[in-house]
Amino acid sequence: MSVYFISGIDTDAGKSIVTGVIARTLLKKGVKVITQKFIQTGCRGISEDILKHREIMGIEPQEVDKDGTTCPYVMTYPASPHLAAEIDKITIDTAIIHRSTEKLTALYDKVLLEGAGGLFVPVNRHYLTIDYVQDNGYPLILVASSKLGSINHTLMSLELCRLRGIDVKYVVYNDFPNDSEIIKNDSITIIRQYLDDHFPNCELLELPVIEGNKWPELHIG
Repeated sequence: MSVYFISGIDTDAGKSIVTGVIARTLLKKGVKVITQKFIQTGCRGISEDILKHREIMGIEPQEVDKDGTTCPYVMTYPASPHLAAEIDKITIDTAIIHRSTEKLTALYDKVLLEGAGGLFVPVNRHYLTIDYVQDNGYPLILVASSKLGSINHTLMSLELCRLRGIDVKYVVYNDFPNDSEIIKNDSITIIRQYLDDHFPNCELLELPVIEGNKWPELHIG
C-alpha cells in the first residue's frame, strides 16, 4: 500500500514523532517517502508537524511543503479542526486533501498521512476523521502511549476500527513518558492479546523513549 493513515489514541500520543521516525527509517532504506498532514491547527505557514517530520528525516522542507500540497489546511487557532476552521472562516473540503494525497502518490512510493488528534476528531459538524479513513479505505497505523488510561483509549480505538472495517496494520506503542515499567509491560500484554484476538495480522511495534536526536528505527512494509 502506498498510503498509510497515522492516527493516535488521543492528542499528544506521539503521532508526529512516529510519523517522522517511520519516514526516516524508510528513507534510509532507499524508499522514496513523503509525509502529509491531514489538517493542521494552531500555526501559520507550513504545518509545524510537517516541519517536525522533516527535522526527524534530516531533510529540508520540500517544494510540496512550501506549496501546501503536504498540508492544504493550516488554521491559526489551536483547537479541533472543525472549530479552528469556523474561527478562521474556512470550509474544509476533504476532496482537496484527497487530491493532494493523489498528487503525492504520483511523486513518491510511500505517503504517510498523519491525522489530527484521534479517530473521532471532527473535520466538521457532521464528518469525523474516522469517516475519512473509512471512505478512502486507508490502512491504519495507530499510535498508543504509556500514559495512564492508554489501555482504555487504545482498545476503544481498535474496537471502533473493527466495527468500521478499517484495516489496522500496525499499533505503535510509544514508551514516552514511561512512568512505570510495570504498567508499560502490562499494557503491551493486554494490547497484544486484543490484537491476537481481533487483528491477528496487525503488528505491534514499540517506540523507545528518545534521547536528544538519537532517532530509533520503526520498520513497516
